[in-house]
Amino acid sequence: MRGEFVDAQVWDALVASMKNAYTAGLGEGAVPRPVIMPLVRGELVGLIWVRPLKAGDDALTGIAALSNIAAAADADEIVLAWETHDVATACRLPLVGPAPCLNMVHATKDGHVLHQLPYTEQSLAQAPEDPATVGPHWLPALEPQPGGELVPPIQAAVNYSFTPLELDHPSPFGVTVVLMEEDGYSVRLTETFAR
Repeated sequence: MRGEFVDAQVWDALVASMKNAYTAGLGEGAVPRPVIMPLVRGELVGLIWVRPLKAGDDALTGIAALSNIAAAADADEIVLAWETHDVATACRLPLVGPAPCLNMVHATKDGHVLHQLPYTEQSLAQAPEDPATVGPHWLPALEPQPGGELVPPIQAAVNYSFTPLELDHPSPFGVTVVLMEEDGYSVRLTETFAR
């Protein structure tokens, strides 16, 4: 499915972007929070990182609400990325799948493909006196899984991304962006959608 709308170049750029974010995040002591990347006719709308979450129901709701931007943009496909252990811990769910692992799901309203990029954490210190910095050592990616099992908040975000928002507002996308930013989501739109 990855090639259905997203061409290989865009997909590779999104994967590289997420790997770079994980390298930077681990260097600072934490993996990045879950992020959604909606696309409209193959064009990236932006990156929307989940707001700071409290463990439990707040995390379940916060992750599922990533779908609001995709729905407001009338996205025809999304890519969602998250770390296995991070989401399981935040949502108080059992650990399913490889960990640590960067998961990326590419979805349209007709289905999804789960891509898993496992890694190990390694010290990046050049010398014993260097501060201990950790970075990912990427292992071979697992085979893409069409219809692969998704944890509940990710599955909810996928489902709701393609459910039209019923907002009585002249600019449903603009008001959704403002509301999500006010809730603490980090919204970075591409130039086309920032206008």
